[in-house]
Amino acid sequence: MLDLDFLKISFIDVTDIILVAVLLYYLYKLVKGTVAINIFLGIVIVYLIWVLTDALNMDVLSNILGKFISVGFFALIVVFQQEIRKFLLLLGSTNYTSRRSLIRYFNFLGQENSVVRLDVSLLTSACEKMASEKTGAIIVIERSNSLDFLTNTGDKTNISLSSQILETIFFKNSPLHDGAIIIKDNTITATRVVLPVSESTTISKRYGLRHKAGAGISEKTDAVVIVISEQRGQITYIKNGEFINFSSADKLKRILIEDLAY
Repeated sequence: MLDLDFLKISFIDVTDIILVAVLLYYLYKLVKGTVAINIFLGIVIVYLIWVLTDALNMDVLSNILGKFISVGFFALIVVFQQEIRKFLLLLGSTNYTSRRSLIRYFNFLGQENSVVRLDVSLLTSACEKMASEKTGAIIVIERSNSLDFLTNTGDKTNISLSSQILETIFFKNSPLHDGAIIIKDNTITATRVVLPVSESTTISKRYGLRHKAGAGISEKTDAVVIVISEQRGQITYIKNGEFINFSSADKLKRILIEDLAY
């Protein structure tokens, strides 16, 4: 009589499988679009070849690959140093206990009662004006994840948001125009901030360093970014490392309200 005990699946087994699947999914998202995905696939291929050679009793090749696999954990730390740092940075900068986070994730009352503290109309109008004058700018809007780790790379401020302030900061000859600014609610909390540059290979070559920096911080945190091109006078909206298309300033305003509501 066949022993079918191995077919018995408990709740813990199902939970284990789901957690592993979620972990693999987020690992894939972490390395997707970067050179690390090719390295990851290479390691998987080496492992599969090792399993095959071991099954075929190819001792010499199996031993060589086995030695490589045995130190694979340390090799992964070295090879995926940037990705591991990105993952830990994402965990460390997440403010799970903030009131804003709790309201965002447990808002049972719906979007009708949502609040947007940022003056979106003022921001989009200022961006339109700077774009028409081809004034380059990169504006990072903080959401649930704390961006305190970034403010140390620039100058901490506590300036109320206004069109004149934005235009002054990003004026070409201004000492503050070099770098990004961080906006939290309706306050500019930092200027001249240095952002991590995205290593994604999916970003079009027509985008410059500002856009790659905007993509970089939006990959690591839940912040959204507005970039204004100095060459083309074009406004770009970036979220989760992706460039979000919009047809007009009103459309951008609606997107911002939706993304910033809590």
